[in-house]
Amino acid sequence: MAKFVDYVVAGVPPDVMGIGPAYAIPELLKRNSLSKDDIDIFELNEAFASQATYCVKKVGIDYAKLNPKGGAIAFGHPLGCTGARQIATLLPELKRQGKKRGVVSMCIGTGMGAAALIEL
Repeated sequence: MAKFVDYVVAGVPPDVMGIGPAYAIPELLKRNSLSKDDIDIFELNEAFASQATYCVKKVGIDYAKLNPKGGAIAFGHPLGCTGARQIATLLPELKRQGKKRGVVSMCIGTGMGAAALIEL
């Protein structure tokens, strides 16, 4: 069983669509008095390789904690099912690794980004 702890939605100008997670993740961590080091696994949607790379670098995510089973570039990017796919990947991986805390994050059209904190 997992707990959906919190979520944040952040916005950036629509002409830089895709980088919303770079703003949503830090806000989520701040609101929950956590640092990126407190997160065991990050499931970051890879809508585009450049978008994902920007977000990883901006937030400072350790690549060893990033999409350990692959992301949207590997699995595909089914419209409207990103969050479900991320949760379905995150939960068994947290359990397999014996870890507790994960973040799922995605960009959303028109410049929004979302991030959710999940705990086992």
